[in-house]
Amino acid sequence: MSEDRLEAMRLELRRGSLALIVLTALRQEHYGYSLRQKLQADGLAIEEGTLYPLVRRLESHGLLDSRWSDEQGRRRRYYRMSADGQKVLNALKQEWQTLNKVMHTVQESS
Repeated sequence: MSEDRLEAMRLELRRGSLALIVLTALRQEHYGYSLRQKLQADGLAIEEGTLYPLVRRLESHGLLDSRWSDEQGRRRRYYRMSADGQKVLNALKQEWQTLNKVMHTVQESS
């Protein structure tokens, strides 16, 4: 397999996982930079150009709530998972667990 194809498959897998990861992280309120720092501390390096469009998309789908706050002379937008976001997160986590179980079963039977 070529490196280009492998990288394309990695990106596809990562894209599918990012919404689940971001929703999980936003069970607690964060502004953009603090969310990025939290994800990085947890082992996920993510570029601003990837994170911010994803957060905006999740918010536009009603999965996140946001509020503006002025703290220490800086205006920041804080995000937190909404009630609908929690429902989606629960469904995605269940799907993730099912896929992991299938992957484990396939590996064990091969």
